[in-house]
Amino acid sequence: MPRLIVGDSLAAKRRPMRERIAALDIGTKRIGVAISDPLAMTAQPLCVIERRGIAEDVRQIQTALDRYAVRCVVVGLPLELSGREGAQAKSVRRFCAEFEARTGWPVVLQDERLSTAEGERMLVAAGVRRSKRRRVIDKTAAALILQAFLDAGGGLA
Repeated sequence: MPRLIVGDSLAAKRRPMRERIAALDIGTKRIGVAISDPLAMTAQPLCVIERRGIAEDVRQIQTALDRYAVRCVVVGLPLELSGREGAQAKSVRRFCAEFEARTGWPVVLQDERLSTAEGERMLVAAGVRRSKRRRVIDKTAAALILQAFLDAGGGLA
């Protein structure tokens, strides 16, 4: 079962340093995907996947990540501002359990409160037009989730 990690390293899942960490921002319509650099220090947005059902979603994520040696997948857990888990967080947990079972990649949950809003603010500040923002916001949010995880020491092997 995926664990919620906030500032905790993956000490129990130590692997060679060149393996990357991926991240997902799971929404009802799209999934944003991000990937770390080989040293697990920085996060880069990778792609956005249109949701088509669990089996197809997992297949598309695997296809996107196949060219990388992925050590684990960080998934944003959309907690309520109070810190409690609502319906969306429970849906993400179900997706993660299925994803882990189908791929074998360990899943680590990361608090993602306001990551999409933060990504939106960054894109607006960078002058990205609204039509383009809609296409990149999900992968930007995934990169923010991953960078928060890496900054908290989660990328340490």
